[in-house]
Amino acid sequence: MEGTPAICAESARSPILQLGGVWHSYGAVTVLHNISLHVERGEFLTLLGPSGSGKSTLLRIIAGLENPQKVAMMLLDGMDITWAPANERNVSTVFQHFALFPHMSVGENVEYSLKLRRIPAPERRRRAESMLSLVRLTGKYDRRIYQLSGGERQRVALARSLVMGPDILLLDEPLGALDERLRLDMQRELIELRRATGVTFILVTHSQEEAVSMSDRIALMRAGTIEQLGSPNDLFSRPQTEFAARFMGFENVMHGILRAKRGDLAEVDVGGATLLGRMVSKSAAMNPGDRVFAAIRAEHVEVDCQRTGNSVTAVRGDPIYKGRYYDIPFSTQLGTLIARFGELPVNLACKTNITFSPERCVVGVLGPEGIH
Repeated sequence: MEGTPAICAESARSPILQLGGVWHSYGAVTVLHNISLHVERGEFLTLLGPSGSGKSTLLRIIAGLENPQKVAMMLLDGMDITWAPANERNVSTVFQHFALFPHMSVGENVEYSLKLRRIPAPERRRRAESMLSLVRLTGKYDRRIYQLSGGERQRVALARSLVMGPDILLLDEPLGALDERLRLDMQRELIELRRATGVTFILVTHSQEEAVSMSDRIALMRAGTIEQLGSPNDLFSRPQTEFAARFMGFENVMHGILRAKRGDLAEVDVGGATLLGRMVSKSAAMNPGDRVFAAIRAEHVEVDCQRTGNSVTAVRGDPIYKGRYYDIPFSTQLGTLIARFGELPVNLACKTNITFSPERCVVGVLGPEGIH
């Protein structure tokens, strides 16, 4: 008995979900390539990536809606679920289009899974009303689904998925059908729900804004692999590959040759011009002569500034109005660079000087196919 507390402590620290060596194909197309991933208890993890990257397939495999063709390990709360059917996994899924039953009331929708498990009616009602209160739908137990707004229907779907107390809540692009205002509201509600329930959330989305706003960690997926795994700040500020940089919103991406390393900084030749940037690939993996990418966000490019840093002569192009800001392209020796302005600058010369800090410019090894 003396060892029991240590065992319990170790159990509390173990991941809620462990995946190892997951492969899956549709016909001749392999959509998941040897995926391994550990998800911590209570974590908000986002599977982020473009269409066809494998993120929804991975979610369906976790849910038990699809079986992997090959897998080395799949553990949920320490139990092997590799071939367990969906109804034997303590996970719930919220889909983009909610999948609510239109002929049932709000309360009946929330109670549905409890009814299948033969929970007595008074207890079903108690749990459903408690969950509706949690998602801010108090008093709407008897409403019909068609009487609700899109945001309210989304909250019903969340309540229905959470009422069973799942180990993991799987969210398959649940905000995709909502307008921008509702999406922002639901992002905040999802964060608060995770905090209030302590349930592990795994979200699938193609929106880097959603991923950065809500996640503890992001798994950026590309062509069936995990391109980069880390905190939102890691991916937003230190993308490890050109694909990650472009997907995470670096507007200015250049190719060049690594000339020298200066501590954490890389000296890069781009079209005959030299720039300095922060190495995001491991220093040991980068050697003079390597092909590299250098990336800088548009908001970090400054025009007609005397500040020291990377500096190049530029010829202004036509501004592009983006609603909340203006992007202006500049032709330079480094290629076309985009600078961002909150307001359209007045009296900006046609020919000017643009500058960006080496600390804001990231440099990494370029993959063999150019974008990696």
